[in-house]
Amino acid sequence: MTPTESLISHLIELRNRLLKVVVGMLLVFVGLFPFANKVYALLAAPMLDKLPEGTQMIATAVVTPFFVPMKVAMMAAFLISLPHTLYQLWMFVAPGLYAHEKKLMLPAIVISSLLFLCGMAFAYFLVFPVVFSFIVSSAPVGVAVMTDIAEYLDFVMTLFLAFGFAFEVPVAVVLMAHFGWVNVAQLREMRGYVIVGAFVLAAIFTPPDIISQFMLAIPLWLLYEAGILFVRLTQPKNNSIHASLK
Repeated sequence: MTPTESLISHLIELRNRLLKVVVGMLLVFVGLFPFANKVYALLAAPMLDKLPEGTQMIATAVVTPFFVPMKVAMMAAFLISLPHTLYQLWMFVAPGLYAHEKKLMLPAIVISSLLFLCGMAFAYFLVFPVVFSFIVSSAPVGVAVMTDIAEYLDFVMTLFLAFGFAFEVPVAVVLMAHFGWVNVAQLREMRGYVIVGAFVLAAIFTPPDIISQFMLAIPLWLLYEAGILFVRLTQPKNNSIHASLK
């Protein structure tokens, strides 16, 4: 097979895998769409629980009551179809990997996905109640807190992404160590910079209250330490792998 034919075959394979990913997400979305309002109500529950009695969330644009629940249903469809998406990704890249790379990448993909979901769950169940309680309690006297549903969606999506990616820190640390970019000693030396960076990111992505900032910064730091611990426990194995490749 010529290089051109090989490239075309890979592009065709990539197209087929992407089509399967899109079809999988669409099928889940179609199943969720009739329940889009209920899915949004579940997402909005942490805010609604903190609003003063007699107040509610509002929609300030004509099409917002339709599009916002639809966007939430699309997000839920992406999460539910994630195992299928990752399977298609794995089937595309696996043939080009060495045996030791397959042993590393498959667990990395699975664990990183689970950690991202754990980050979202941490934000929903622990961070949201604290953040929204602070926001509502900070309103001046005489000001009714009635959040726009579109702005609420943007806000919670930002926090979901922030905490989801924060929980990816152990995987990033392990991969950097596995590929020889850093070692345990260097990771320990970087600890102070990581802690400062964690609080900077927390200040950017969370409201200006110290509790919610600590709720992002502390897990970031602890997850970094967990990554260092895992690297330290598995470093002899990693070193033997690199030695066998030389």
